[in-house]
Amino acid sequence: MSKKAVCIMSGGMDSTLSAYMMKESGYEIIAVHFNYDQRTEKKEREAFHAIADAIGALKKYDLDIGFFKELGASALTDKNIDVPTGGLEEGVPVTYVPFRNGIFLSMAAAVAEKEGAEVICIGVVEEDSSGYPDCRESYIKSMQESINLGTREETNVTIEMPLVHLKKSQIVRAAVNHHVPLELTWSCYKNEDKACGVCDSCRLRLRGFELAGVEDPIPYEKR
Repeated sequence: MSKKAVCIMSGGMDSTLSAYMMKESGYEIIAVHFNYDQRTEKKEREAFHAIADAIGALKKYDLDIGFFKELGASALTDKNIDVPTGGLEEGVPVTYVPFRNGIFLSMAAAVAEKEGAEVICIGVVEEDSSGYPDCRESYIKSMQESINLGTREETNVTIEMPLVHLKKSQIVRAAVNHHVPLELTWSCYKNEDKACGVCDSCRLRLRGFELAGVEDPIPYEKR
């Protein structure tokens, strides 16, 4: 009987590399994607399906969450809040979506229990991220404990976060080494045709590629 990993996949580089690492570790991939009325929802969804097909996912879950649009409170889900383009700032940025990873992990736990998966994989990055509190290793570990307390006795899920202590340049190098189709991934917070190159996510991505000495294969308005 094959072992299964539920991989939360945004369509971005980090979650894609994480899924490829699980695949290479011998797991069948159950790909899970969330649409939550984010600005680049259409592009992220397209990227997810292309990547899930490329990795040979055993099953795909393409899930809609209307809650975040009603909640607002983030530049990613509220069109009245501008996505910052002036560079990374101290503290929690306005692109933080309240408790997003907690909600994603809870839904992924339900999928894992239903599918009999041993692992949930999430591509959080602690050191070189945008300062999101729900990307911290200590938080993810606490969610693992809560998930196992709140599921059937025979359900025993481990949350893997293989990139949590890496920097973006290390992630780029690892993605190249694992033959990740980086041209299929999308990181921009603002645009769906050409990446803007100036939002926090684009800046982190471009800086990572620069430090790794690798050319980013996706199109940009401004590099």
